[in-house]
Amino acid sequence: MDTDTAGLLGKVAIVTGASSGIGRATAQLLAKKGAHVALVSRSRDILQELSEKLPGSRAIPADMTKGTQIRRMVKDTFEYFGRIDILINNAGRGYDAPVGKIDIGTFRYIYDLNVIGPLTAMQQVIPIMKRQGGGTILNVSSGTALMDLPGMSPYASSKKALAGISFAAREELAGDHIVVSVIYPYITLTEFEKNTIRAIPVPEDEIEPTGPYPADSADFVAERIVAGILSGEAEIFSHDWMKQRRV
Repeated sequence: MDTDTAGLLGKVAIVTGASSGIGRATAQLLAKKGAHVALVSRSRDILQELSEKLPGSRAIPADMTKGTQIRRMVKDTFEYFGRIDILINNAGRGYDAPVGKIDIGTFRYIYDLNVIGPLTAMQQVIPIMKRQGGGTILNVSSGTALMDLPGMSPYASSKKALAGISFAAREELAGDHIVVSVIYPYITLTEFEKNTIRAIPVPEDEIEPTGPYPADSADFVAERIVAGILSGEAEIFSHDWMKQRRV
């Protein structure tokens, strides 16, 4: 048994946004390494199909913009598995708009999903982890949080806010042996761009993520997430060059 598998064997992990992309790849990798995974998203049928393929996993549908559903999701996870060792806040959505055209209602929705939802989940698992003597919370931010990109401030600011909350929580919870980390994915080959809300519509055949380096696969980001869980680093960068805070 390799050390990675030994470090995750039998652990109970919540993965939000588990129905596709980075969340799905992360759930699959955790299950492969022996963790029990609570699969969370709004897509009940997709989660159920995935849970049948991942031993020790359970589909627990929840809308991460709804506090009551988040609280029930954590409660159901704990009641089913008997503990919660890892929370991965991955669910999120993009919103691109110049500052002068940001729709306040849409921005509130993005903030609810990208910031308030993860915060609510953290608040629910923290007491459980304290009673257990520790745990890991990993929040998925974005490479855009390291930059100031015109037209992307709604999404980037939400991810900067999530990172800020994470850093404070890391300090506050260190004495309880709860490790809080942030990962900054680079451009990733998922449905994220297709699902991004845009103030200025872009034809579907023109939606293609571009950057100075080739895009990453969801599996690559999942590997970085699992490495971050095991290392306990405060910040996990998909690539070392991102540490310069400009990608």
